[in-house]
Amino acid sequence: MANELDSKLIVNGSNPRHIAIIMDGNGRWAQKRMMPRIMGHHAGVKVVRKIVEYCAKQNIEVLSLFAFSSENWRRPKEEVSLLMELFMNTLQTQVDKLDKNNIRLRIIGDKAAFPERLQEKIRAAEAQTAGNDGMTLLIAANYGGRWDITQAVQKIAAGIKAGQIQEQAITEDLINSYLVTADLPEPDLFIRSGGEERVSNFLLWQLAYTEFFFTDVLWPEFDQAMMQKAIDSFKSRQRRFGHTGEQVIDKRIL
Repeated sequence: MANELDSKLIVNGSNPRHIAIIMDGNGRWAQKRMMPRIMGHHAGVKVVRKIVEYCAKQNIEVLSLFAFSSENWRRPKEEVSLLMELFMNTLQTQVDKLDKNNIRLRIIGDKAAFPERLQEKIRAAEAQTAGNDGMTLLIAANYGGRWDITQAVQKIAAGIKAGQIQEQAITEDLINSYLVTADLPEPDLFIRSGGEERVSNFLLWQLAYTEFFFTDVLWPEFDQAMMQKAIDSFKSRQRRFGHTGEQVIDKRIL
């Protein structure tokens, strides 16, 4: 049987299928430059375009970006209003490019809280790219991990009440099937820019076995080289999923 030293040498080696990112530091980037916070968000959008393009070229299957959390409504009203406007304008200007590059766009979260005009733009953008089979770009907007689990439990409870689900049938797989990411692979790599080291209510259920990568780099300064650094960090790790290193080496698990 291989020894512990050997087990450290057997690493993942392949690109992650699904990368999830909290794009933190836009406001602080702007404030450091004596600019309004919204200018940092504009700068952040430019970085998003480059990272989406890079991940698509790296054959990443799913890229999830935390754009607006359910807690972000607590920010100053003016900033929230400007963020909504930026979100709508970005959808209008970028959907054709996503479609041209065979990227499927999906927005996850409680979209009912958005202005009707924005909801219409979301529906149109998702419909336009629905048939694409390249990378899936998942934008979490008015999303929270606790909200996601709660809405899944509510649907299961309704199914039990209607006699469609038996209580003994409730399993992890059943709960997972009611989450908004049910048809997608769970994140392999989670990245957070901006120096904070927490998940901030993002994909709580789905991050159970995800590899984490934190950086002090503020999002508007996050570039393709930093993206590759995060991917390389992932590729250097051994993923055990509860097994031992020896089991991984012996290929007793996939």
